Amino acid sequence: MNPEDATISTSMIKPAIGIQNDWYDVFSRGDGVRKAWISMKSGCQSSYGELHSTDGLNSVSASDGFEVSNISERSITVRHCTSEASATFRAPTNSFEQIHNQSVSHPKTRGGLGVSVCSGNRMLLWETSNGSVRRTLDGHICDVTTCRFFPSGLVVLSGGLDMQLKIWSAETGQCATTLKGHVGGITDAAVVERGRNVVSVSRDATARLWDCGQSVCLSVVAKCDSVINSCALQATDNSVYLGQPDQSVSEREVATDRQLLILACESGVLEGFGLRAKEKIFQAVCTDAVNTCAFLTPMQVICGTHNGQIYIFDIRNISSALHHWYEKRGVIYNITPVCGGFLTCTGDGSCIFRDCTNLNQNHVIDFAGSDCDPIYKVASSGSRLFTACRDSIIRKYVLPKNMV
Repeated sequence: MNPEDATISTSMIKPAIGIQNDWYDVFSRGDGVRKAWISMKSGCQSSYGELHSTDGLNSVSASDGFEVSNISERSITVRHCTSEASATFRAPTNSFEQIHNQSVSHPKTRGGLGVSVCSGNRMLLWETSNGSVRRTLDGHICDVTTCRFFPSGLVVLSGGLDMQLKIWSAETGQCATTLKGHVGGITDAAVVERGRNVVSVSRDATARLWDCGQSVCLSVVAKCDSVINSCALQATDNSVYLGQPDQSVSEREVATDRQLLILACESGVLEGFGLRAKEKIFQAVCTDAVNTCAFLTPMQVICGTHNGQIYIFDIRNISSALHHWYEKRGVIYNITPVCGGFLTCTGDGSCIFRDCTNLNQNHVIDFAGSDCDPIYKVASSGSRLFTACRDSIIRKYVLPKNMV
């Protein structure tokens, strides 16, 4: 048994169905015998089977305890009969191999443009329709670790291991301002409302609030006990206590009064802070380093850990998780809420969607394509989805109608 499995009951392990990464290409080649492998992992048990066809995608069958329940354009649904787990696998419509040539992460999209970074310290703006590169955003000294658009779609925020935040014009590719103050590499950042203020988190264990107009740090919002890996912001209503701000709140703070900041920490805790008050509101303890966090609703937060576990908490009662399970897909690198559920990017190359209304069902939508290379981040834009993978490829998918 994997040592990680010993720390969690079998009932909390979600079965994971996998498929040969190029299954769509295999069955699209025409007539003749076509085969692709299929697998199921649950606890310490694994099952392997085969998909096969002599008529392309018109008729695909399965063996060894698997069955095919539906086939449509670039999509196939497979069920494991014993565990009753199932997955709908979707193939990409495009694979953008020309944007980056090294491991790629942090894709974000808005208004027909995408921005992403790779391990070669290249941050690029590109067209989401065809992957054509429009701009190179060059200015960070070390690797860029995070990037995102401001709500206008005309401005980009980035942060890097050089301990700097930079704000860029998406139209010209020029850096408008640089924010300095961290003493460790920046790991993540968030935009407050329309963007007068931004928040950053760092390997120096602090979260900082910045004034973009004057390029200054307004305050240190949080000082944690370890590296902060990720952050997320959410406006809450008056029913949530966010602390008592003192009299020194800067007039340059805009729309911070009802903002809750959550922090994913390397020490294995998820912490929440009132952004205006700079006061810790809660702390939830997890089993391993927390890599990613997000808001599912204004009252529910989700986080994923390095050992593959996912937690959902209600911020009004943080003492115990609403849901807690083990994905058995490797490291949880990123969780992104979308379409009434969330996408999870994992170390085994999976990008799966779970519907929040059916968390107890063992069905996922799996955006397949990676050959076991980790998926680091994902971005959605309308009916399109973009994944960033260690193999340097940004893959584009069409979301099924029930996710749009």
